[in-house]
Amino acid sequence: MEFTVAVFIGIVIVFGFVKKVPVFDTFLQGAKGGFEIVYNIAPTIIGIIVAVTMLKSSGAMELLCNLVSPLAQKLGFPAEIVPMAVLRPVSGSGSTALLNQVYSDFGPDSLAGRVASVMAGSTETTFYAVSLYFGSVGIKNIRNTLYAGLFADFTALVFAVLTVRLMY
Repeated sequence: MEFTVAVFIGIVIVFGFVKKVPVFDTFLQGAKGGFEIVYNIAPTIIGIIVAVTMLKSSGAMELLCNLVSPLAQKLGFPAEIVPMAVLRPVSGSGSTALLNQVYSDFGPDSLAGRVASVMAGSTETTFYAVSLYFGSVGIKNIRNTLYAGLFADFTALVFAVLTVRLMY
């Protein structure tokens, strides 16, 4: 098991020599392409990080959560997961930190902990994914992708609550 990667690399090199492929030159071309991709997506990643930081620091995230919480409670959503539901489409690491906070405050076996767990596994960082993938290939018009992604996230949130309530 320890040598799996080394064996795989060895097989690739041997196969390249057998097929008379310039292995090192091909590797360098791939590495150069990787750096070009990083160069192209770096502004997008920096923009997302700045936007998330601004949302948290300005208090806009807390204001949005306070606006959504009463409606969420009336619909049967645990109020404790509202911050995570709001942050999840924007930031994976931020929502993971909130997931850990839900675990420490309420426990992983609580309603909030279970819903947050299901939600973490069934939703996507939609804004990040759309901006990263579309930005890396130069697409400026995202059309309905963002709306579809956010609708999918909302649907996953609703079904996370329903599933946990039905199962436990």
